[in-house]
Amino acid sequence: MSDPIEVTARATAAQLAAEHGPGVVAEVDAALHARRRAERPRQFVDPYSLGSFIVAVATLAWTIYADLRKRTPEPRPQEVERQVLVELREQGAADRKDAERITAIAVTETIRAAREDH
Repeated sequence: MSDPIEVTARATAAQLAAEHGPGVVAEVDAALHARRRAERPRQFVDPYSLGSFIVAVATLAWTIYADLRKRTPEPRPQEVERQVLVELREQGAADRKDAERITAIAVTETIRAAREDH
């Protein structure tokens, strides 16, 4: 079983590479590496690093999707997106101009990863 957060973060970075440059893929890889090495951070989001932000959104999307799946077998993407954005707002990270777009991509990739894993 592959890590759905890594799959989601890498797929999101690949989709954003044309807009943000190929360095975003390397940033995501670095953030994923740091995530594997570190204990659970006190805060999910580093709003200044695009790579860290993508990994944080992928993590939130997967966590929220998994929680919703306990109640319904197929959570609606809109519900997952809404809850991710609420959490980002609570952490003060939703004010990034691209937060909604990154969230939409990450949620789509989260659901794709979950379906491919089954």
